[in-house]
Amino acid sequence: MSAEEALRELREYYRGMPPVAAMGVEVDGFQEGTLRLTAPLSANVNDKGNAFGGSLTSLMTVAGWGLVTLKLRLAGLKAEVYVADSQIRYLAPLYADLVADATFGEGQSWEAFVDTLVQRGRARIQVEARVLLPEGGSATTLAGRFVAIAKR
Repeated sequence: MSAEEALRELREYYRGMPPVAAMGVEVDGFQEGTLRLTAPLSANVNDKGNAFGGSLTSLMTVAGWGLVTLKLRLAGLKAEVYVADSQIRYLAPLYADLVADATFGEGQSWEAFVDTLVQRGRARIQVEARVLLPEGGSATTLAGRFVAIAKR
């Protein structure tokens, strides 16, 4: 499967998930191992006029899920992907559209993850995600463990 086909498939997955569709999530791209998603502030605003904390967390979680799902499809593997646990840090309010980047955590081996999935039928990998501030830095960060369970 080509990267464009896998990205198109990922976009369709997101459109098929009502909560994700309601957030207005869009796949902005996949470069150098990083998946970028966006969502408009207007669909994710709180009573203070900035990004709703639940939307920030959701966008980062969906980005992490999407990164693992996308890489599995590119590897020709079929698996269900779940977030096992995550830690969120809210660092600054965001008064702009949401932009989230997800990548594999430092020291994580995609090859070891795939080998474990093929051998054992399940594997886990650490993902780091963040919502960017327009002026630089992060509004919110996520450190999460994602699990893949092979489809039989």
